[in-house]
Amino acid sequence: MSSLQSLIETAWDNRSLLAEPEVATAVQTVMEHLDQGRLRVAEPDGIGGWKVNEWVKKAVVLYFPLRQMETFEVGPYEYHDKIPLKRGYAALGVRVVPPAVARYGAFVETGAILMPSYVNIGAYVGGGTMVDTWATVGSCAQIGRNVHLSGGVGIGGVLEPPQAAPTIIEDDCFIGSRCIVVEGVRVEREAVLGANVVITQSTRIIDVSGSEPVVYRGLVPARSVVIPGAYTKTFPAGSYQVPCALIIGQRQESTDKKVSLNEALREYNVAV
Repeated sequence: MSSLQSLIETAWDNRSLLAEPEVATAVQTVMEHLDQGRLRVAEPDGIGGWKVNEWVKKAVVLYFPLRQMETFEVGPYEYHDKIPLKRGYAALGVRVVPPAVARYGAFVETGAILMPSYVNIGAYVGGGTMVDTWATVGSCAQIGRNVHLSGGVGIGGVLEPPQAAPTIIEDDCFIGSRCIVVEGVRVEREAVLGANVVITQSTRIIDVSGSEPVVYRGLVPARSVVIPGAYTKTFPAGSYQVPCALIIGQRQESTDKKVSLNEALREYNVAV
């Protein structure tokens, strides 16, 4: 991979090199590795955090100028785009319900289910995950295993700047209907987001389950149960309610994640 990385980094600083066959082949090779899951835009660092592979994100960006617009048909549907669609789901062991779409360069692991939804280039969707109806997984977003992205969920994409972390949903999370998680926010494992929670990097995520509030930004701690909330903020024109996210409790660890989730939802009366 070091030779690939060197070529990508050089071409990133000098786009004219994309005309060189060696560089074009390097970009194509990285995209193939992404599509097959041999490379990831970001990956666990082994010590509880995540490592962003900036050079891989650069390769995704460089892939676009190498492609030409083309028309292609899938059954009764016609598309006109630079990026082909992902193929070979049967061999991957992935269930895909029409008209779900995943772009080439996205990896969908064995056992995942794509209801009519959209997965963008560079994204990673782990095995056992359900991407439900009209949910979207943005470019380079990282979705763990056994995650449920409920109907209409929007997981934001992050392509540039290359050093920016993508939006990350870790293993065993439940993301309720119409939630929006964007701008490289990280939702740690087993967290539960109730319906309509919106989290950006500037959103206050307030843990109100203790005697004093604890405020997070850009991170939902593991096993948190989260609902939409609001706090009062004073502006020159007066005081108004500003949206936030409230951590109202903790999802308990269990060997049976489904039972644990159902208990959490009932206990905290969380709409999903």
